[in-house]
Amino acid sequence: MLSDRDLRQLRENLSRVRDQVAAAAQRSGRSPSDVRLIGVTKYVSVEIARELAAAGLADLGESRPQELWRKAEGLADLPVRWHMIGHLQRNKIRRSLTAISLLHSGDSLRLLEALDEECAAQQRRQDVLIEVNVSGDATKHGFPPNEVAAALPRIAELKNLQVVGLMTMAALEGGPERARRDFATLRELRDRLRSDLPAGIDLRELSMGMSDDFEQAIEEGATMVRVGSALFEGLSDSEWHA
Repeated sequence: MLSDRDLRQLRENLSRVRDQVAAAAQRSGRSPSDVRLIGVTKYVSVEIARELAAAGLADLGESRPQELWRKAEGLADLPVRWHMIGHLQRNKIRRSLTAISLLHSGDSLRLLEALDEECAAQQRRQDVLIEVNVSGDATKHGFPPNEVAAALPRIAELKNLQVVGLMTMAALEGGPERARRDFATLRELRDRLRSDLPAGIDLRELSMGMSDDFEQAIEEGATMVRVGSALFEGLSDSEWHA
């Protein structure tokens, strides 16, 4: 059970991050309501995830399917919108689909085709983002930026998927300014693609920015930021590593 101190700390962290999101949105000439904060719960317990949801953070994200399943089941009584933000293996699609509101990591045509096939079997449509490997980091998943336009017509044929935007992760090295350049690159790609989109493709969302760079991401046009460690600073080790 969370101690009173840890509960206060969690709520203070959430309030601070929300204030930072609002300030960054205002600096970029937008309303704070234009940016959705997603709390990434991959390193914390079901109990901490529950407290975040109870504090009003309805959007939670997981990067590992097994943790997504476990936490979605543990919080099934709460109105949480779950986001799958990490690489999704094709053999984990079926079970993950029952939990997620949005898949951020549509990182290959092969995955998207398998996802479409499973959606057809479940008689459902699924909102997805196309993941773009802007940084060129070989350890990251995603479409190379110069291949997205050519892939869109085929993706548009997947009638059980609704593409609603793009996602990226900034380079691991280079700090906030390198991250800003990566985020600007994704926004500029989105703007170019919008001039000739296939029917059924919508790129209104830009999911970019994590704890170390979400303010830069918002200033460069992010509509969704994926924040984990900044929400859990100061919690006792036993809670943080649960």
